Amino acid sequence: MQSINKLPVEIVFSPSWWYKHTGITFDKDFFFNPRKRVESERRMELELYNRFGKYGLGAEHSKDVPQLGAVHLASGYLLSEMLGCEVIYSESAPPQVVCANQAELSVDTEKAFSSSIFKEVEKLADALKAQYGYLRGDINWSGVLNLALDLRGESIFMDMMMEPEKVKQYFGQLAEVCEKFTRYVEALTGSTSISVNRNVINLAKPVLLHSECSHTMISEEMYEEFLLPIDAKWSAEHAAFGIHHCGKDPHRFAAAYAKLPHLAFLDLGWGGDVKLLREHLPNTFLNIRLDPVTIGSQSLSEIENSIVKLVGESNDPMQTGVCCINMDDKVSDEKVIAIFETATRVVNG
Repeated sequence: MQSINKLPVEIVFSPSWWYKHTGITFDKDFFFNPRKRVESERRMELELYNRFGKYGLGAEHSKDVPQLGAVHLASGYLLSEMLGCEVIYSESAPPQVVCANQAELSVDTEKAFSSSIFKEVEKLADALKAQYGYLRGDINWSGVLNLALDLRGESIFMDMMMEPEKVKQYFGQLAEVCEKFTRYVEALTGSTSISVNRNVINLAKPVLLHSECSHTMISEEMYEEFLLPIDAKWSAEHAAFGIHHCGKDPHRFAAAYAKLPHLAFLDLGWGGDVKLLREHLPNTFLNIRLDPVTIGSQSLSEIENSIVKLVGESNDPMQTGVCCINMDDKVSDEKVIAIFETATRVVNG
């Protein structure tokens, strides 16, 4: 087995943290103005380098990098807006999607890709490519059930019971939008999902990471009937496929996930049964998420003990990573440092 010095660790701060410490604002220009896009990413890299550079963060602080999307945030919004939702942009918060409460179980793919917001993405990509000659990064593309909830609201759950065949067709249409969008971005930048979870950069092949945040709201049987076929298709078609399940119950789906042709990466929420997931997924990279809220009240020793316990339950350092996403401005630097330090000690003893 190849030796490693530390577990892969990635951290992502919430917009409130960035706003407080750097003054960066998250209005629409942050996402779509080419100049602000590049300037903001460089300011983020510099802030990370000044605070946590010894752990490898902020390595690109000294140069302008044309990042197509915000790879230091965790927010899925764009496809929802392309499909008809209102999105509210603000200074110190991520884009907020307003449920469209659409009446029809139908998606117009061509309309989504001729929408004004997608045209802004194209304009941004063209401007950055013209100036720098290349593009990096990607844009969080959310997930099938997440999008259905943004479009239909909680009515989608009644739809699944009352009109299952229509829902399967609807989910297929949403999957088609996701596929077309990720193909577009990957052709430009070579990646699709760094903006979903940064730890995918630690795998050898680009990961297509499907966000399944809302799967906490459905049963295992509903997943297998309505959504597993989509995951299975993507798993078979992509060099590396992953699932982002940030809820507390990813272990409920362990047996179902094991039915996928190959699950390269599982982003599992705090509270997940890591040991059970490893038993069902012996060859999957388990990306263990720490609770960004709890960490604010934990002592340094509690943070260390939690990481040691969870990594031990994964039982394979070569297939394990740690992350903490959306930490707010109340989390101190010393607690972030504790995550990185523990990631080194847990491997090297």
